Amino acid sequence: MRSNSSFSLLPTPRFGLTVKYSGYLGNWNKLFCSNGSNKYPRLMKLGKDITLWGLEIGLLSMTKGEAALFVLTPEYAYGQRGCPPSIPPNTTVLFKVEVLDFIDSEECDAFFELTCEQRDRLPLEKVLKVAATEREFGNYFFYKQCFKIAKKRYKRALSILGHSSSSKAEQSQINASKLLLFLNLSLTYLKLERADRALKYGELALEMDQGNAKALFRCGQACLHMREYRKSRDFLARAQCIQPFNRDINNELKKLA
Repeated sequence: MRSNSSFSLLPTPRFGLTVKYSGYLGNWNKLFCSNGSNKYPRLMKLGKDITLWGLEIGLLSMTKGEAALFVLTPEYAYGQRGCPPSIPPNTTVLFKVEVLDFIDSEECDAFFELTCEQRDRLPLEKVLKVAATEREFGNYFFYKQCFKIAKKRYKRALSILGHSSSSKAEQSQINASKLLLFLNLSLTYLKLERADRALKYGELALEMDQGNAKALFRCGQACLHMREYRKSRDFLARAQCIQPFNRDINNELKKLA
């Protein structure tokens, strides 16, 4: 059992979390809030969606996959007034929480508050880290089947990588990040049944890496959805040459046949 008395009152960092929680009054005998019935709890931000001070402090002490019980006295919970009619005045509440996942969004939030000139002065390492975090957000929403939101996060990451570099080594790093985003966007548009857009991003990936089997596969899938069978066969056959034992590629060729 954790007590809130051991935590220092520091400014809350900005995190995106998915948390299972249940809030109780008394001796765990009166449930007043819970998201336990949700199959896919939504991503929430500390300080924005989670504003109960004691709960914020407690969650900051946790790691992914950890479960905890928190006892929050009124000054860390709903205060002297409470929250009628559910929470009486001066009430100590109990929370059972489990951190399913979290993504640190602090650097991303700070990045997008900068002017264009300030962003241009940042080191590439910082820019790549922000883009990678945005891609993580996109991946999170993709696996939750929120494909429209995933698409927006991937495109947001691409917007960060828009400028070119005079150094070949730095440009190579930028292109590697872009390649992953092009592949992600191609697959996301397939899920959104926008085969034309899926093909566009697959071809952008191929411009960076002509021998990328995943990009060839995405293009082949897109063309198959568009009933452009000859183009689909060409893309898939090239992918098969690179990865002859790839089950997904071979199954797509069977579907095409």
